[in-house]
Amino acid sequence: MNGCEQKRKIQGNGSAGRRWWRTGGWVAAGVFAAQLPFAATVPAAVRHSGATHVAAANPFRIPRAIIVGSQRERRREMRVLGIRTLRAGKNAVHPHQPNFANYTEAKANPYPKLPPLMRLNDGMRVTTLAQWRERRRQIRALFAEYVYGKKPKDVPKVTWRVVSVRRQEVYGVPAVVEHVVGHVDNAMDPHITVRIPVNVVTPAAAAGRRVPVIIGGGTLHPFFANFHPVRKGPILYFPGSSMCIDVGPPTEPSGELLLRRGWGFVSINLRAVQPDNGADLDIGIIGLTDKGRPRKMDAWGVLRAWAWAIDRTVSFLQKDPAVNPHAIGVMGHSRNGKAALLALAYDRRIAVGYISSSGKGGAVLYRRNYGENIGSLTSWDEFQWFDGNFLRYASPGYTANDLPVDSDELIALVAPRAIFVGSGSLLMHPACAIPGDGWEDPRGSFMALAAASPAWRLYGERGLGRHTPFPPVDTQVGSRYAAFRQQPYGHTPAPNWPYFIKFAARLFAARK
Repeated sequence: MNGCEQKRKIQGNGSAGRRWWRTGGWVAAGVFAAQLPFAATVPAAVRHSGATHVAAANPFRIPRAIIVGSQRERRREMRVLGIRTLRAGKNAVHPHQPNFANYTEAKANPYPKLPPLMRLNDGMRVTTLAQWRERRRQIRALFAEYVYGKKPKDVPKVTWRVVSVRRQEVYGVPAVVEHVVGHVDNAMDPHITVRIPVNVVTPAAAAGRRVPVIIGGGTLHPFFANFHPVRKGPILYFPGSSMCIDVGPPTEPSGELLLRRGWGFVSINLRAVQPDNGADLDIGIIGLTDKGRPRKMDAWGVLRAWAWAIDRTVSFLQKDPAVNPHAIGVMGHSRNGKAALLALAYDRRIAVGYISSSGKGGAVLYRRNYGENIGSLTSWDEFQWFDGNFLRYASPGYTANDLPVDSDELIALVAPRAIFVGSGSLLMHPACAIPGDGWEDPRGSFMALAAASPAWRLYGERGLGRHTPFPPVDTQVGSRYAAFRQQPYGHTPAPNWPYFIKFAARLFAARK
């Protein structure tokens, strides 16, 4: 029995709750974590000490095996890289703690000079599309080596099967719900099974027509369903947690907005493709391609694996008779926003993306000192998002300024297609809502989008504009291909949804 088989046997003896945590279901604990800064919910002293136990007060009730296994895998990768210590992440929510994150703009730009976007590795300036195609390859190679990891060349084939097609009301709108599953060929390691569960939801009134769809645009299950939130005015409170979210006034769910417009949405259970923890890097699609062995330091992390699952889903959608193959968009919020941006940047079949509050590792500049830092990204509960090499940039002797790339370059890969970057605002009251969306650094994502503007100019189009001033709250700025909007509430994508839909609608109308 190999190591993966032994681990699988141990997991099989676990509770249903543990299996639910790993695979996520359709309403995963990971969805909850996508709404709340996870770094803020577990004490920093526990998260960054390397301890093999966790405080009893744990609002996520993470199985101890996941915590211990994740810490163990991070220590293994540190040993491989020769790293003895890592800088601790920042405290997101307690202003009186000495390691409280910086939310002061005057201290936010210690490294104002970004890597040159429009220069080839040999220093030659990029002035033509042919040169830009070469520069794109170089940028992708740098991100693969030092940040997200390399997708294996021999990722197995995915075979799609339609499980069911049924008519039902979704958000009060008659709809057609198509449940499909992508079966990943596991001949390379039969002990590891990987599935891509997908729901494609389109309006019943559009039967016989191919409609635009937004991947990540809605779900058949309400967010927070397993956490029983209590709403008081604009605030969502979660029983058993000291945290809350200022979500603003009640709004229609995004899935309802899309269906009533005559569009559809697609939900993917990404955590069934690759669990969102470091303990399970030897299962899922990462474990399958590594045949259950520990990953190499340049092997893909969870975000790259999720982006691959989105890519494979796009391949299915392009052949789906209910979907307009030229009007496929992607949306992601928080950690899912990081994966959505990666998918949008790499898959040129995706026409538009709504990247919401994605933070560092997503649309925010790594070089910014605002909200989360690289120490937060390399903590035991987040390091799995990246490749092992990324750990170096939280080790002694390295800073964010040593990264050979930054997020403006990832955004530039989207050109000439369209991107809408949304965020919330820094909130310092009530205390349970601190820091609102400050952890995700709204200005840092705006700065990255602006810095990526030259890529659109090469195609004769306008991006956000490198010299566009940071706008007031509730003000959308940009062009038809690159836009930014900051809403006045906390860590929620809801207030920006109507503005993204209008942005995407203009794009789709121009393509007819």
